[in-house]
Amino acid sequence: MTLIRRTILPILLAAAWITVSEFLRNTFLLHDYWMAHYRELGLNFPESTLNGVVWGGWSLCFAIVIYFVSGKFSLLHTTLLSWFAGFVLMWVVTGNLGVLPFGILPVAIPLSLLEAFVASVIIKKSSGPAK
Repeated sequence: MTLIRRTILPILLAAAWITVSEFLRNTFLLHDYWMAHYRELGLNFPESTLNGVVWGGWSLCFAIVIYFVSGKFSLLHTTLLSWFAGFVLMWVVTGNLGVLPFGILPVAIPLSLLEAFVASVIIKKSSGPAK
């Protein structure tokens, strides 16, 4: 029971937050920007159910990373290290592939920092005093 309460539940709660945050940001705030950018590239923006499932998997993986990082670092360091691992590296890769619309970054950077911070708080608070 302790494993579920101190490990699995915090990871699932953080993954749920990350999934909701990603969905709201990319579906409501940035959707038109993504669509226009992909159209300019001559590509279709990937919006299939399978893409949503993969992003759900990414959210779970990101939450797992945050969980393990949180056991070794303060809230601030957990947030920044997790954000760097989850977002900055993703932007480097998508930028290198030429599919990152750099114009989203003024919105995406602060919101992704908030996302990483809230997920870190969720994990730190729900995994108990040992974290």
